[in-house]
Amino acid sequence: MTWRVFARSLVGLAALAAGSLTTATPVSADTTPMPVQTDGVWGVDYAGGFLTTVENTPSGYQWVIGRRISADGSTVLEKTSRGYAETYAGGDHVERVPCDAGAEGCVPMRSLGNTFVGYFMEDAVGKQVAQLYMTESSLSGTEEPAVTGGRFVDATGRFYVYNAASTGKQYVDSVNPYFYEDVRLTRSITAASVWGSTLWTPGSGNGVVTAYNLETKKTVQTVATGAPCTVKELQVVGRWMYWNCGPTGAAGVYDRTAKKNITVPSGPALVGDGYLVQHDRGAGKLMLTDYHSGTSAAARAIADLPAGNTADQRRLSWSVDKFGGDIAYVDQDKAVRIVQSGVPSQPLGAIESEVDDTYLDAKDNFWNSTWQLNKQAAWTFTVKDSAGRAVRTLTGTGADIDVAWDGKTDAGTYAYNGGFTWALTAKATEGSGTYTTSGTIGLNGGRQGHHDQGGYSYGELVTLNSSGALALNYTKGKGTFDWKASGSGWPAGTVAVPFGDMGTDRCAEMLVKMPNGELRRYAGRCGAAYTPSNSHTSLGTGWNAYNVLTAPGDLTGDGRTDLLARKTSTGDIYLFANNGAGKLKAGVKIRTWPTYKKIVGAGDLTGDGFGDVLALDKAGTLWRYDGTGTGQVKERVKVFSNWGATYNAVVGAGDITGDGKNDLVARDTAGNLYRQTGNGKGSFAARVKIATGWQGYKGIF
Repeated sequence: MTWRVFARSLVGLAALAAGSLTTATPVSADTTPMPVQTDGVWGVDYAGGFLTTVENTPSGYQWVIGRRISADGSTVLEKTSRGYAETYAGGDHVERVPCDAGAEGCVPMRSLGNTFVGYFMEDAVGKQVAQLYMTESSLSGTEEPAVTGGRFVDATGRFYVYNAASTGKQYVDSVNPYFYEDVRLTRSITAASVWGSTLWTPGSGNGVVTAYNLETKKTVQTVATGAPCTVKELQVVGRWMYWNCGPTGAAGVYDRTAKKNITVPSGPALVGDGYLVQHDRGAGKLMLTDYHSGTSAAARAIADLPAGNTADQRRLSWSVDKFGGDIAYVDQDKAVRIVQSGVPSQPLGAIESEVDDTYLDAKDNFWNSTWQLNKQAAWTFTVKDSAGRAVRTLTGTGADIDVAWDGKTDAGTYAYNGGFTWALTAKATEGSGTYTTSGTIGLNGGRQGHHDQGGYSYGELVTLNSSGALALNYTKGKGTFDWKASGSGWPAGTVAVPFGDMGTDRCAEMLVKMPNGELRRYAGRCGAAYTPSNSHTSLGTGWNAYNVLTAPGDLTGDGRTDLLARKTSTGDIYLFANNGAGKLKAGVKIRTWPTYKKIVGAGDLTGDGFGDVLALDKAGTLWRYDGTGTGQVKERVKVFSNWGATYNAVVGAGDITGDGKNDLVARDTAGNLYRQTGNGKGSFAARVKIATGWQGYKGIF
């Protein structure tokens, strides 16, 4: 065998020469019609609509090539690579076996149905290690033993099985792109098949097969297939369990749904969904046996494939997509042709899944989840906020679903912290079936909700006591304040304005007006309390000219919290927009409100995404001014009459009930604290007393 020697440092150059093969992200659709023309194929596999070949590339070197094929087998949707198939400078090379493709030999590969591809890498002295490519540039981190005579037995999604002649052992494991998973088994070599997370192997007695769940590590089922032997080969595809008693022995398919055995022809076969394919070397044909109806139909020819010199050409010159798919073979003109089976597949379903936790910190991670389907589908993944509004929609096609949500919306900005629901819907692109599932995600590390200092969208109420302790009063989202964190040393006359992020760290900051009229921006502490010595920046002096400072939320439509201030001498209302770089823009006069007793920034009360303002007049009427998103407010709308006569503090405290709607908190002159729950439509429910003894606080913000 002659191997080309190629320096590892030059692999990238060869990849570039291969054109689109080295693009890590999906490329635009390849419009090349079927058949797929090649310069020769040295190994082929087909799973989940992903056609894998070893072939020459324009660079002059062989690569493992992957193509996503449409469900009807007519179109190449994407072309990528799954590794370099030549010899590296140190002597490492992919394992080769004799085949009709030439003296160089073919690469026995196993495509897992989710675009992952496994094969063996062999070093200069013949030691082999199973290698699994997940993408064009990423390998599984699973530590595999060094062996010789390695052969993959089966693979489905994340799970795979291979044998090693040198150790006489069978190895079972998983390749998980996101999470650590301990499913490794080392066992004696027997027939084996894996479908999802279930490993099927022969049991005790003729025809007995047992199912072992690799995740729970328990035997979950025992099946009597009717085989007259200890099963020598297994291929499980959904309800269908193919068995044989050796290369020339009896063979059958056990229908796990109907609980009956179906006799099929003996000889090497590959099983699809409801059919099997064999190479009739005498006739030079690929023959398909359809058993989906419960009875084995007469085998029919589906393609010409000459006998060749290799007795068993499975996955060397032809392959079957067991994921509801078709048959691929290498024709004499070196083209790979896709033949539709004509056999109806089973309804769409999920074989297995790995769903992430119900919590996402967008500063540190993604929400990563995968599903392996039994056939190709078009899928839609949607994330909705607590108000039922879709914030992110992801789509894709294939037999695998890989979702990575980074906490951002479709507009590319981070979603507000809080509770979200997600829903996945997949519809079969061939045949019938719809698969749906759903769940919840709690987001942290995104955008802060109104008055959100803790990072989980619940509003925090800020208090200043007579001892100079400025406290963040936290809620568990049940409508009360349950614990607090305090920072001491604040002088009498301090005015705090719980604000939003003024930079890029997605951590809400605190504006503090000092008694001398200086306005300070305290860097967000993501839930920790503030002291005067904490990191801060001066935003100027002269702020004692204003008798109201409040944060209404986003008034300008840029996604950032802004500041409203009322000038004492004129009653003019000024908007100080957040510039996103730690400063406030110059004030812009937007209204004149000299007579209002209280002006309260309340956050978004109507669900339009813009901050709103509440104003209480001397007659006890509470008015709402809706933000426009352009730095202005609409004309006022009456919320309540005869309201607030006994209140000496009113705060738009954000969402403290956990329903995603901003609420109102007020203290009366007797020190009672009340909550009025927001309805998300601009008004509030009747008040509920949530605490007493709050009269001692010098400030409630």
